[in-house]
Order: sequence, then structure tokens, then C-alpha cells
Amino acid sequence: MSDNARARKLADRIQVVVAETLDRRIKDPRLGFVTITDARVTGDLREATVFYTVYGDDEERAASAAALESAKGVLRSEVGRQTGVRFTPTLAFVPDALPDNARTIEDLLDKARAKDAQVREVSTGAKYAGDADPYRKPEDAADESDENEGSASE
Repeated sequence: MSDNARARKLADRIQVVVAETLDRRIKDPRLGFVTITDARVTGDLREATVFYTVYGDDEERAASAAALESAKGVLRSEVGRQTGVRFTPTLAFVPDALPDNARTIEDLLDKARAKDAQVREVSTGAKYAGDADPYRKPEDAADESDENEGSASE
């Protein structure tokens, strides 16, 4: 239980250290507008996965991925220096799928809104298939009970 808590704390610290180091020390021109979104560390604290997003097109994403790979050694040494753990975890950079998932969800919501608007347009002038009020009235129930009582007494 405490190992998971320690891994979470270390992952949070790695996320901050990597983001600050990218902002202050890494001066690679290929590095675009990179945001470190999350970091996860394995239970044995040997491997860290750092998730990132890049603002821009596919070329800028590929260039930023190459810049992160080339700066991996500097980032790992900075993580080791600032965290003080016995074994500095290896870093693996993975593009975060969050923006793509959000875009997919927005597209699905737009389709649902369009379908709702279509249904609303069709139902504007529509009428009920049967009577306007399909439920029985209380007088009808009273009339039926009188008829049932009369047939039972005969």
C-alpha cells in the first residue's frame, strides 16, 4: 500500500521536474509547445512513463518527440538530482491520447445534437396516433363497477 503511495508521489514529482526542466534548461529548437500532462511510475520505481501533448500539426509533434528523446539523458539526470531516490527511473515519453479522445467525444456530441434537432423538427407538427388522452376517466371506472355488481347479483 505504501509502495503505491510512494510511486504516486514520485510520479507527481517527476512530472513537475520534467516540465520545469523543459521550460528552463532545454533549448532545442525542435521542441514545440509541449505540455507534460501526466507521469506514472512502476511499483518498483524503476521505470517512469511521462505523457505529453504538443500543440501543432503532425510535423511539430514528430519534431518534439525527437527533441524529447534526445533530451532524455539530461531530463533523467535532473530527475535523479531533484528527487534523491537511490535508483533514478528510466524515462519513456508517450504522446497523450487525451486531445484525440476529446475531439472524438466532441464529434459524437455534435452528431447527437444534430439528431436531436432533426427529431425536434419532425415532432413539431405531429399528432398522437390515438386519442389525445388515452387514459380512462374516473366516470368510466365507476360505470363499469356498477355493471359488474348488477351481473353478479343476478
